[in-house]
Amino acid sequence: MANAFPENSVGLVRPEVFHFDTPLTLANGRQLAHYDLVVETYGQLNAAKSNGVLICHALSGHHHAAGYHTEEDRKAGWWDHYIGPGKPIDTNRFFVVSLNNLGGCHGSTGPQSINPETGEPWGADFPTLRVRDWVATQHRLMQRLGISQWAAVVGGSLGGMQAMRWSLEYPDCLRHCVVIASAMKLSAQNIAFNETARQAIFSDPDFASGHYLKQGSQPTRGLSVARMIGHITYLSDDGMGKKFGRELRSGSFEQGNEEPVEFQIESYLRHQGNSFSKTFDANTYVLMTRALDYFDLAREYNHDPVAAFRNAKSKFLVISFTSDWRFSPERSREIVNALTRAGRDLAYAEIESPFGHDAFLVPNQPRYEALFRSYMQGISI
Repeated sequence: MANAFPENSVGLVRPEVFHFDTPLTLANGRQLAHYDLVVETYGQLNAAKSNGVLICHALSGHHHAAGYHTEEDRKAGWWDHYIGPGKPIDTNRFFVVSLNNLGGCHGSTGPQSINPETGEPWGADFPTLRVRDWVATQHRLMQRLGISQWAAVVGGSLGGMQAMRWSLEYPDCLRHCVVIASAMKLSAQNIAFNETARQAIFSDPDFASGHYLKQGSQPTRGLSVARMIGHITYLSDDGMGKKFGRELRSGSFEQGNEEPVEFQIESYLRHQGNSFSKTFDANTYVLMTRALDYFDLAREYNHDPVAAFRNAKSKFLVISFTSDWRFSPERSREIVNALTRAGRDLAYAEIESPFGHDAFLVPNQPRYEALFRSYMQGISI
């Protein structure tokens, strides 16, 4: 169908499974004998193999960042507004690589996969992961694709942490590092939010200590509450107020009314939680939130981020959003200050936005989109 997709869409895309047989030693000392990564690519790799852009996803992200999986599918990839022909990450110029990280639940090896030693799903026995483990597997993928240097590594939130880790672990392998709504480490408050969400999962009787697949159950109630907790932190007070206020979905405060009162925001959060619990894996949620908690960019550099960034060779773009209180602009300014003191080449923008932490995903933000596009257009390929 010629007109099945918008003109500026990458159109129909097909995920590809990359199998790796070389054992991977993880940061915790454990080893995976082999693993799979599910990958999507958009655009064409040029003859010099110099136009590759790696997309690092956030907590609930996956490989499907742009385009559509079927002609009937009306749900585009999670960053479709920013990846495609003429978009900020322009697939007329760049070869874009997006993957589902190790430990994910969208096809890459993770807790739902079969443990070769037991013949049963890994479940809670899947190894804990660190951001550096994801970067190591992404580097292997890069080599498999025949790319020696990324034009850019781009990520928001947890994806931004991966992009920064790339700049330190493989400084010669990227020319630009794009860090959006991220931080060099989580605050105590952020760790507390993650632990509260995990406890919601653990308290679900169907969690079965993480081995729910063996007993044919799913801890959907706990995962739904965990998602509700997380989602609240991704939004802003002003944004929720403008969108929902104290509007009622049902019931009233009129005398004599016996119908329970339900606020619009309550209905919205329940919908978000229920939808998420049907498509995501609880063990993956636990694994990824812990990877967030464990991340500390400067831990191995005597907790000195300036010393850490002196190892980087790439140029940097750092973006924050005014209403983001989960990864506040202060966290991005800490990154910028460390980069400046380390003598790195960087650009920084704080974008006025009412959308909270989710702002990096939301379309129709002219200043964000224009700045993002301008920076990416300036990358030589």
